[in-house]
Parts: sequence; C-alpha cells; structure tokens
Amino acid sequence: MKSTVRIQLMLMMFLQFFCWGSWYGQVTKYLGTTLGATGEQQGAAFSTFSIAMLIAPFFVGMIADRYFSAQKVLGVLNLLGAVVLYFLTQATNPDQFFWLILAYCLTFTPTLALATSIAMNQMASPEKEFPNIRVAGTIAWIVVANIVGYLGVGDQVTIFQFAMVASLILGVFSFFLPDTPPKATGPAKASQILGTDAFVLFKDRSFAIFFLSSILICIPLSFYYAMANPSLTDSGMTNVENKMSLGQASEVIFMLLLPLSYSKLGVKWTFIVALIAWIVRFLCFGFGDAGSGEWILYMAIILHGVCYDFFFVTGQIYTDNKAGERIKTQAQSLITFATYGVGMGIGSYISGVLKDTFTTEAGVNWSGYWMVPAGIAGIILLLFIAVFREKQSTASPEKVLQ
Repeated sequence: MKSTVRIQLMLMMFLQFFCWGSWYGQVTKYLGTTLGATGEQQGAAFSTFSIAMLIAPFFVGMIADRYFSAQKVLGVLNLLGAVVLYFLTQATNPDQFFWLILAYCLTFTPTLALATSIAMNQMASPEKEFPNIRVAGTIAWIVVANIVGYLGVGDQVTIFQFAMVASLILGVFSFFLPDTPPKATGPAKASQILGTDAFVLFKDRSFAIFFLSSILICIPLSFYYAMANPSLTDSGMTNVENKMSLGQASEVIFMLLLPLSYSKLGVKWTFIVALIAWIVRFLCFGFGDAGSGEWILYMAIILHGVCYDFFFVTGQIYTDNKAGERIKTQAQSLITFATYGVGMGIGSYISGVLKDTFTTEAGVNWSGYWMVPAGIAGIILLLFIAVFREKQSTASPEKVLQ
C-alpha cells in the first residue's frame, strides 16, 4: 500500500470516529441532565443507533457494491448527516430529540461498514494491515473524549456541534479518497436490492454461530456504552470523559497486538479472551467506587481495549475473509447489522428500563445493575466455547451465488 493511500485511510478513520466519539458516550448524560429524560427515554434514544442499523446498512451496502463508488456514498451520507445534526442541536425535549437522532443515525450507521470496506479494498492482507489503519479511529476517540472532558461539555449540545463539523469535513474529504468502485455487475436481483446476498455466508456453520454470538454479546455491550458515563459520574469519579478515554488508549495497544493474537490464537480463542474480559469489566463496574475502590473502576475502563478489539475488529477481519469480492460491503453491513443493530438495539432499550428498575429514592443501585450484563456475558462465553468451530470455507461466496 502506498504511503499516501495509508495516510488518506487513516485520516478517514480519524474523522469517522471523531464524529462518533463526540456524542456516543455522552448522549445519555446529555439527555438526563439537559433535557430531563427518564431512564427509559435515555435507552430509547440510545437505541435509535441500532434501529438505524436494522434499516440502512444493507440498502446502502447494495448501492456501494453495485451502483456507486463507496467513497462517494460515504461523502454524501456525511454531508446529509451534518445537516441533520444542525437541526438536532435545536431540539428542546426528549421526544423531539428521539426523532432527530434517529434521522441522523440513518445517515451515520452505513458509514461504519463503508469506511471498513473502503480501507480493506486497498489491502492485500487485511488481517495484517487493517489494525494499523483502524487504530487512527481509536486515537480520534481519545482526542475528542479528552476535548469534551477538558471543556466539561459532556452534558451540553456542544458534543453534537463537534460531530457536525467533523461530519462536514469528512463529507468533503471522502470525494478525494481512493476509488472503490462497485464490483457487482449485471441485472440486480431482488436479493441484491434488499442487500441479502451476504446471507449466503450463513451456509458456513462457523460464521452462523459467530453471527449469533455477535448479537448476544452486544446486548451487554450496550449497557456499557449507554450507562458507563452516568454510572461513573454517580460513583463520584471526576473528569469522567477524560478517564474513560483510557479505554480507547488501551484499544490502541490491543489493536497493534491483534495481528499477533489472530495468527497465534486463531479466531476462536481471540473471541474467548474478549468474552472473558467483558465479564471481568462488568464485575469491576459493579464492585468499584470513586473512593478506595477507584482502581477497580480504572481496570474496568482499561479492559475496553481487549473487549472491543479482540471481538469486534477480529469479527470485521473474519467477515472480510469469509466474504467474496462481490459482497464485501454487504458482508460488513451484515455484521454491523448483527452487532450495532439487533444486539445493541435490544440491549440499549433494556439498559434504560433496567436503570429505572434499579433506581430508588437513594439513587441508582449500580452494583446490582452491572451484575446483569456480567451474567449475560458469562452465559454467552459458555455457549461460544461449546458450539463454535473454527474452520476454513470450502467454497467461496461467489461460487455459491453463481
């Protein structure tokens, strides 16, 4: 890969995750503090990201695979997203906010798969090259989280203004990215229009089990994204956004270790390490406090690197290896559908309802709250160990589709 292309792809990832990190970890705090939302309203608004994942990525993936170059689709979606974010900054109540954040997520969610597809299409060996590109996104999350924390604006509309500017810049920059033209040719079938060509991957038993596991683990994952910030704030921890960025700092380290883990441990054991880390971190959130137990909370934050990289980035690489040239974008859309769509959609709403359930006159019982996702992750670990079998496909998706 040419150095100029590498720099372009890293900058794309930086802007992509700067935009996302501006608001994603802080949105429930903003809703509760500024708009006076209940736990259920917080969970419902957070679930719009997953609702959008169920609607947009397949259709957009089909467009990028068949009709338009992926980088042009990425540019148009980011420019539309910047417009929607402007109107979102004017929202004055949780109900109005819900519909605007849903509209924004419909433009944003497809860009995750598009950015991954654009990057991997420039690589001869994604399992070795992709982590070094993707790490730029993690650095961006660290940067924006510390900016938000330093300015103390985690509960203010400023977080969406940051996202709006980043989306506008990425929208323009996308048109200058390396060309990623559509690879599918010929008349479009109904399955291609619906974006279901990637369903052929389910004929591989190991991929089907991985897909189901991805859905299940994202249920407790959404508890972290939705409620870690309010939980740490209630524990008495100060400068929460800055300290939570340590999770992304650890993500940088484990991202760089991922190629070694992938080659030495293989897919299955890399996933298992990630699942164990999820259980430990939820227990740490439950038992830590901002006093003598603050180190336990730091441990929970720092474990984010192995939790995210070893499951989700490995999953993107695994999916890319399973997919053929014709359906790469749809395949990435399929896995984002499973994770941020179905799994986090269920978990996001449950996380808000559970918060209300554990809320008393004295406040939220966060210790009890975090035992729920820890238990869910434990069950998923046992199921994954029992049924997942790592093997190579005997036929490519292209041959199955022909």
